[in-house]
Amino acid sequence: MRIPELGFGGGPLGGLFEPLDDATAAAALAAAWDGGIRYYDTAPHYGIGHSERRMGEFLRTKPRDEFILSTKVGRLLVPQDPQGRSDEDFQVPATHRRVWDFSRDGVRRSVEDSLERMGLDRIDILYLHDAERRFDDALRLGYPALAELRAEGVVEAIGAGMYDVDQLTTLVRETDVDVVMLAGGYTVLQQPALATFLPACVERDVSVVAAGVFNSGILATSRPDPDAKFDYQTATPDVLQRAHRIADICESHGVTVPEAAIAFPLRHPAVTSVVLGMRTPAEVHQNLAAYRAEIPEELWSDLTRD
Repeated sequence: MRIPELGFGGGPLGGLFEPLDDATAAAALAAAWDGGIRYYDTAPHYGIGHSERRMGEFLRTKPRDEFILSTKVGRLLVPQDPQGRSDEDFQVPATHRRVWDFSRDGVRRSVEDSLERMGLDRIDILYLHDAERRFDDALRLGYPALAELRAEGVVEAIGAGMYDVDQLTTLVRETDVDVVMLAGGYTVLQQPALATFLPACVERDVSVVAAGVFNSGILATSRPDPDAKFDYQTATPDVLQRAHRIADICESHGVTVPEAAIAFPLRHPAVTSVVLGMRTPAEVHQNLAAYRAEIPEELWSDLTRD
């Protein structure tokens, strides 16, 4: 499977941090398609199904063989009375609760539920999702369930979407996964994946999809604000200082920080794709422009020396 270099991340379609209406979500997806994006990633976790539903409603209008679709397993959605509550970090009514389940039956039920929500006939890539605190279950139960679905032809490729590079390295070395989505572990600001994880992926011929390349926002603008987020927390003074230094170097080469942040992971031979979360057509256009920007080779040399 060839995964396109730029992917549409479906987290914001679930109303992450801010409410999102169906019309704006559909417009963002249409802008992405018109801009040439052909990889779409979602998960049941994103807005307790809202992201999958919205993505499915759009992709059903497109030829199925013209795009790659990934979703995730590990959390089942169980109906509940919302009682006026919103869902965790997603601004949608809490109509369901999440139940962790990496068992064979749980994985198969999750796939069936996802296909029903999306209204599509198949998923291309299936990831174990956020398994850091349940890694033993994911490795012992979840991975064999995914491998079985791949052998049956239900999905074409399997892997995991996580941020823990040590656990992901174990997964790559001890299983036969095809692709791994790494969240925030290999960015222009931090590279914990460089020591062992990425070499293991090259050795085992495992593709890497880089997510979280803006590190929760600190790399999403030309220069970070004092209250910028880094990995979902307010950035420390040391991290802010490093981000400003990166901005200085980028400016000296006529490059914006987001342009460098998108281009950087793709320079590694293991990384095949960068997935960016998007919620509006304006964000899509901005990310497409940043992805297509010309980056002088001297920029990387200066960043390496700094």
